[in-house]
Amino acid sequence: MLNRRHIRVKVMQSIYAMHQNGSDNLEKEEKFLFNSIENIGDLYLIMLSALVEIRNSEEDFIAKSQKKHLATAEERNPNNKFLNNKILRILAESDALNSALDERRINNWKLNDDYILLLLEDVKSSEVYAKYMHNKENNFEEDRQFVVDLFTEVVAPNEKLYDYLEDHKLTWVDDIPLVNTLISKQLKQLTLEGKDAFYIPKLYKDADDKEFVRSLFRKTVLNEVELAREFIDKTPNWDTERIAEVDAIILKMAICEFLKFPSIPVKVTINEYLEIAKEYSTPKSSIFINGILDNLIKEYEANNKLVKTGRGLM
Repeated sequence: MLNRRHIRVKVMQSIYAMHQNGSDNLEKEEKFLFNSIENIGDLYLIMLSALVEIRNSEEDFIAKSQKKHLATAEERNPNNKFLNNKILRILAESDALNSALDERRINNWKLNDDYILLLLEDVKSSEVYAKYMHNKENNFEEDRQFVVDLFTEVVAPNEKLYDYLEDHKLTWVDDIPLVNTLISKQLKQLTLEGKDAFYIPKLYKDADDKEFVRSLFRKTVLNEVELAREFIDKTPNWDTERIAEVDAIILKMAICEFLKFPSIPVKVTINEYLEIAKEYSTPKSSIFINGILDNLIKEYEANNKLVKTGRGLM
């Protein structure tokens, strides 16, 4: 689920939070970092289960409408195409999804069903839904494309849902695009294999990625003064206080990777942190950071200070 860039972003945000809080409790802040990453898995389950709960809410609405004393002909004989959508049924019947929801005790929509009702209203008023329900053809490919479109065009961008997620856990703001992209990709790849067709992806690709979180955080925090010295004299027109704090953290993390992570290629480090700077700092930050890192690399190479092994030589 997580990629290395998102790991770097989470580490950067945790170091920034440490600075803002004036905290020097490494273990406490490291625990917060790992908790914020674990919560990405909860966000994934919440977004995915929203699709199931929207379908369940519509099923409940149709059942109640049929029992009305003066039910209309349409209410007595409703169009059940949405309820019978094969992708939604796979999700609803998925042992993997249901087990994960139980294990993580995800019951957000049971406690906040008003949001599901709002989402259902938006779904039923959307062009995606209208087109799907009026098409008399019924096949797996159509069902799958409908759910993909429904998620990407109606559910994921819903402002009320976004506000709820932001209020529920502020650390999710930067995780939402990652999670939504993953869910969209998974939905596109679903095949008709019954309740076992869906799987819950691992939070970390492997043990190395989880260790990378810990190592990058600790090695940067524990060596901040040393790492800062590496670039302060490379910015004669800037004193420490004039460098944006996010830029300073990005520089320290990048230099940390240069000097303390021999297996990570220099180009990878530079490209990753320049992209992070473009997204999280000032418009000119990436140019500023690129200039400093470029000069440092030349200096390290000249002084044989840059030791890279394996793929790090590339």
